[in-house]
Amino acid sequence: MSAIYAIGDIHGHYEKLVKLLCGAGLINEQVKWSGSSKTLCFMGDFVDRGPDGVGTVELVMRLQSEAAEVGGRVLAVMGNHDLYIPMVQQYPDAVTEQGFAFRSVWLRNGGLISDLEDFTTEQIHWLANLPVMLLVGDKLIIHADSLLYTNYGKTVDEVNQAVATLFAESDLPGIGQLMKRFATREAFLDSEQGVRIAADFLATYGGSQIIHGHTPITTITGQPSSEITEPLVYANGLCVNIDGGMYMGGSGFVHIIRS
Repeated sequence: MSAIYAIGDIHGHYEKLVKLLCGAGLINEQVKWSGSSKTLCFMGDFVDRGPDGVGTVELVMRLQSEAAEVGGRVLAVMGNHDLYIPMVQQYPDAVTEQGFAFRSVWLRNGGLISDLEDFTTEQIHWLANLPVMLLVGDKLIIHADSLLYTNYGKTVDEVNQAVATLFAESDLPGIGQLMKRFATREAFLDSEQGVRIAADFLATYGGSQIIHGHTPITTITGQPSSEITEPLVYANGLCVNIDGGMYMGGSGFVHIIRS
């Protein structure tokens, strides 16, 4: 079975990310890909709240190219914060159906003006075109522990295409609704009911286990983020939360899974 290296929400903490990747042997001292044919997967939320969202995105984009050249893979799904940046950049005056400006929603959720000013057109395009779901081996990769995905299709491809179409058609009401749905969380957490929901979700989209971020583990367990060094496995093993709370003081961690 091949290994998948997975990292949760980075939120602009470039230095922490570099340390994690070096420790896992996925990059060298020159911050170049050294993971040969390994697969590295990110849960999204590359930006906001932290000091260097632009550098984080630049690094991941470069590693995607470097890994592909030697048979490796660097994969990523879109997080809600990754959605905000293209929205605010492309539609600065747009408002939600509740009358709130997208820009103000973004700023309330940790948006940084400096990031917005420094992102290149290529980086904005990359963020806007990330898939929202991936099936990697037998692992279903999503950002949010949410049922929001069920609003967009019954297969991984259908969901990704539906979200991509929102941007392609500049469907501002639809994008606003996606932003609202991305705020939901903890869909699989509630004991027996959560297990049933997770099992149904996997039956629909495939895979034997859901890997996600979005909800910092500290908010569930009460542990200080600085003490969180491993994922939270729950719902009878059907779900794995890997959001180590980097923006809350955590160092983050690399979760190695088999597929």
